[in-house]
Amino acid sequence: MATATLSDEEIRDRIKTGKHMLFFTADWCPDCAFIKPVMPQIEAKYDQYDWITVDRDANIEIAQDMGVMGIPSFVGIEDGQEIGRYVDKFRKTQKQVEDFLDTLEK
Repeated sequence: MATATLSDEEIRDRIKTGKHMLFFTADWCPDCAFIKPVMPQIEAKYDQYDWITVDRDANIEIAQDMGVMGIPSFVGIEDGQEIGRYVDKFRKTQKQVEDFLDTLEK
């Protein structure tokens, strides 16, 4: 997973090719803090994705372009095209995130 803060342009360039999962989050978000401890397990289980953490506040332009305002949220991209999204403002459990990721593999 990319841990350094990437610019909107760096994110756009990176997702042009390959399979990516964007994890939209923010430091102040309590529901994001709830899911963050299990993210390493989720990322390891679904390692077919290049995981990119997107700070919704630092990357507001890309968040708006992708229609992501509620966090935590997930957007799957393959070769520049969206393949699925789990976007809303509600807390997500590990099972809910894994269920979403499983639907992308069918």
